[in-house]
Amino acid sequence: MELSRRSLLAGGFALVGGTMVGCSSGMDTSAPAKTNVATTLVLWCWPGGLGKSVLDETITHFPDPTIKYSEIGGDFKQKLITTFNGGTGIPDITGIKGEDIASMLPQANRFVDLKTVGADAILGDYLEWKVKQATTLDGKVLGIPIDIGPTALYYREDVFTKGGLPGDPAKVAAELSTWDDFIAAGVELRKANPKAPIVSDATDFYDIIIGQNPTRYIDKDNKFIGDQDHIRKAWDICVKMMTSKVDGKTPGGSPDWNAGLDQGTVPALVGAAWVALDVKAACKTSVGKWRLAPTPSGPANFGGSFLTITKNAADPAKAFEVIKYMLNADNQAKAFADAQIFPATPAAYDKPQLKAADPFFGGQVPIEVFGPAAKNIPVAYEAPADSAVAQPFKDELKSVQSGAKASDAAWSSAVSKAKAIAKRQGVQ
Repeated sequence: MELSRRSLLAGGFALVGGTMVGCSSGMDTSAPAKTNVATTLVLWCWPGGLGKSVLDETITHFPDPTIKYSEIGGDFKQKLITTFNGGTGIPDITGIKGEDIASMLPQANRFVDLKTVGADAILGDYLEWKVKQATTLDGKVLGIPIDIGPTALYYREDVFTKGGLPGDPAKVAAELSTWDDFIAAGVELRKANPKAPIVSDATDFYDIIIGQNPTRYIDKDNKFIGDQDHIRKAWDICVKMMTSKVDGKTPGGSPDWNAGLDQGTVPALVGAAWVALDVKAACKTSVGKWRLAPTPSGPANFGGSFLTITKNAADPAKAFEVIKYMLNADNQAKAFADAQIFPATPAAYDKPQLKAADPFFGGQVPIEVFGPAAKNIPVAYEAPADSAVAQPFKDELKSVQSGAKASDAAWSSAVSKAKAIAKRQGVQ
């Protein structure tokens, strides 16, 4: 979903589930590795990508070499690539967004394989599926996870119960456990309250449903599989949301969406843990009325990022010590308290910052929903061309939503366009 915090953290946002991404190496176009003794380690990240208190404490914790932090706005990936290509001013440590990691793995030679500086000792501290997302097919580990984005169903307990639906989170979990259940509940809610569609925008759900699968658009043999049943199933679920008339056609992050959260006309959404910031920011009169339940049909991941070390780092070993400290369980818990940056290390889930009840959610403890989801994200292979190949499906779904095309015609067009993109990018 295109949400306010997401707009801040990324120039564009694509669902990245528990993905194990492709290509083992690639062209080495970086400048020669530095050999001088480091006096300064330059760290790049985007606005809001790191918890402020953790960043400040890390800078204090490492006085020699000093850490120079640069916050890079705009298109972070493009600015990083431009800097790589220029060969000067390359940071020692840099963030990589989860939606960009697949496309960076073919350029693995621009980064340090973190196993060569001691990462094996800590990789087990992080969720396996997230580590695999930054691991090449030949086993190089390029990044340590900053955060993840496990999803949940956010819903208005008051709107649900007035509409004849269950309000208790345990009952919602049991009765809305599949997408068919969710759509059926939306039909019931629409009968009681036509102004409260259970789906804010059906096209926003497509990436989430894809992320619930262990396969995506391209397999490990570099073959296109985007025309297979697992993709069509996600497509058909979104179309069913439209044809069942439970689709409010209100894009996430829009003014109507923000107002609807507080007014009850957007009574539910499926989003990552960080979406809580957006919901809380939008809601002034509905505090305490929101609840959380598991995502229908299983968890998915929406977001999350990494810290990497470039081949230009003057002192890769010291840079790794910085990353290891900044992203330990205690500091990931602090980052969650800072800015809802959800930890990628399960040990953080038992920290006080994550065990607290949240009055906004009626006293629920959010980690009791997000924690199990985080641990059960499916591991799926994501090829470097995955994001480009996915786009026609999302574009054509919008044509179905608008009434411009019938579902079958739009599907055929999406598959044809996706195959053409895949072929241009060397996919078989």
